[in-house]
Amino acid sequence: LYNKSNYPPYAGGGGFIMDGPLAKRLHKASETLELYPIDDVFLGMCLEVLKVAPIGHEGFKTFGIVKNKNSKMNKEPCFFRSMLVVHKLLPPELLQMWDLV
Repeated sequence: LYNKSNYPPYAGGGGFIMDGPLAKRLHKASETLELYPIDDVFLGMCLEVLKVAPIGHEGFKTFGIVKNKNSKMNKEPCFFRSMLVVHKLLPPELLQMWDLV
């Protein structure tokens, strides 16, 4: 389905931040491409059309976070404050995190 040997750089689908004007430009770029079944990659394809490169940020933990279950850090709000997107937390863990923050 994809005619190149590597996917373009793309933002992980767990979350991303962009400004309104870029969102509008992405919408227009999306209309010039054939829809691709992997949404993250399709976003990268649209960004490539616009010559915009995604930038990583430490606050996006799309592969989860490393936690020592016995660490006091798990109860420390500052541990979670800089995180924007966190995957692989169970619902009770998410509620606990939000209560702390």
